[in-house]
Amino acid sequence: MKRKLWQSISRRRDDHTDESKNQMARVMGIFDLTALGVGATLGLGIYILAAEVAKNHAGPAVCISFLIAAIASALSGICYAEFASRVPKSGSAYIYSYVTVGEFIAFIIGWNLVFEYIIGTASVAKGLSKYIDSLSNNSIHEYQKSIVSFEFKNFAKYPDFFALLIVIILTVFLCIGVKESNYLNLIFGAINLTTIIIVIIAGAFNANIKYWQISPNKVTEINVNVGNGGFVPFEISGIISGAAQSFFGFIGFDAIASCSEESKNPKKNVPRAIIISLIIIFISYMSIAIVLTLMWPYYLQNPDSAFPHVFKQVKMPEIGIIVNIGGLVAMIPSLIGALFPASRILNAMANDGLIFKCFTSINKNTQTPIFATIISGIVTGIMTMIFDLEQLVSMASIGSLLAYSIVAMSVLFLRYQNHDNNKVVILNSNDDKNKPTTRDYLMQFFNLSKQKSPTDVTCKIASWTIFIFTIFSFIFAIMRNIIFSYRDDNYYCKIIGYIGLSTIGILLIILIIIIGRQPTAKVDIIFRVPCVPLIPCLSIFVNTLLMVYLNKMTWIRFVIWMTLGIAIYILYGMKNSLQGKRDMQKNSS
Repeated sequence: MKRKLWQSISRRRDDHTDESKNQMARVMGIFDLTALGVGATLGLGIYILAAEVAKNHAGPAVCISFLIAAIASALSGICYAEFASRVPKSGSAYIYSYVTVGEFIAFIIGWNLVFEYIIGTASVAKGLSKYIDSLSNNSIHEYQKSIVSFEFKNFAKYPDFFALLIVIILTVFLCIGVKESNYLNLIFGAINLTTIIIVIIAGAFNANIKYWQISPNKVTEINVNVGNGGFVPFEISGIISGAAQSFFGFIGFDAIASCSEESKNPKKNVPRAIIISLIIIFISYMSIAIVLTLMWPYYLQNPDSAFPHVFKQVKMPEIGIIVNIGGLVAMIPSLIGALFPASRILNAMANDGLIFKCFTSINKNTQTPIFATIISGIVTGIMTMIFDLEQLVSMASIGSLLAYSIVAMSVLFLRYQNHDNNKVVILNSNDDKNKPTTRDYLMQFFNLSKQKSPTDVTCKIASWTIFIFTIFSFIFAIMRNIIFSYRDDNYYCKIIGYIGLSTIGILLIILIIIIGRQPTAKVDIIFRVPCVPLIPCLSIFVNTLLMVYLNKMTWIRFVIWMTLGIAIYILYGMKNSLQGKRDMQKNSS
């Protein structure tokens, strides 16, 4: 029974793609894919998040927070790019983990990514609603609150019907078809980038270095949080917490990978589009963060309407009007890029038999997954109505971070795979024939025999070490939070804590060395992650650090969503898995 259960949850999808069976229209070139990635990302982050992080977390050092978040995203983006070269299919990290890790983990990641995209769409819709509301002097907010309001802890204070209307309009556009939505995305994306360029140029003429050198003693405003003043008013902890918040601003580039089946040349265009979009996104965020904090004091920023507020203060209201229009338009491609991949992942999971067959429905005229798009829109609308923006933003990161970590692990699994038996050995093996001895493993631990090609022994060592590295990364992150939040002045307790943290840190380095000593598979793909295993391991490590920063309610909501998903997999997916049926046919023949 145990063996059968293990075989069910660990079965891996055949690593091959039959492009002739693709039902979706291949209409997206590298320019379209890059526009999708940039549009999905440069929306809420540019017009709201930058000011919020500057005011409440990092001050002028918000640019460093964005740099740290960009590095974390780049590490994940590089791993995504390799997988897009290997597996040019819709489904993003879901397909990647299905091919390398196993069906159950793939389902978890796929379900998790759907959560990420739906919450991300709801966040942008809520942010757009607040942005428009701030331009109308909060009249929309007051009107909706007068209709109905409720006081429930951990929920919004009133249902946001205006945000719901935004989601409904978005869903209709996505149902029309990829090509039509693509044209809309390109137009709005161009307007967004033009607005950003105007802001940077106009802001540069009004930059004043004194706003990076503010002294708390000279601040006359009351009820403002100045911190220690200067460039880093909230110390290093503020920069790190700001980076955790800023990470939300980079969520979206993985939307490119989920659209591989609609790309004209996925193996080449998808990796390139990911790298190009991340470069554009980072330059935009860094420039905006610098200009914003040089134009006006960080403690006087208005996150709900950042640039209109700042340009009004520097007496350039005409630029503020341009930014108002650009900000409204900019969030539309961000909405498209967020909800667009959710329906594609649901469609990919349904095609594999892991969720209900109705999600496989493709409209013959528009060639879009119509049912998956509608259901995604309905769930997004509900989330938009019942949660406020802060709650949605805090929920959005967890799905991305876990998915990015699994992708990084999968890159490592594939690199150290024994391709001679066309099988990825992860953590378990039921084959006792020619079982390696303990001496074989000890000799291979640091590859003293200088083995140059992967074997079952090297594959198992690498797989177990990758798994242990991930566990110890979580332990390190948890211990670090406990130690740095511990306010007791007991010297010996702190010393013990630092010794424990240092010990785990040394173990993590040793584990990376062990992985790096194992021979790698020689596979010819267009893009390969450089510096393996260092870059994927750093991606796992940084992602786990950020995941531990998430609050308790975020984890509770996430667990509820995942419990629903696991129930669907156990009751439906395990029995209807197409890969499971293929395996049964192979075994019976």
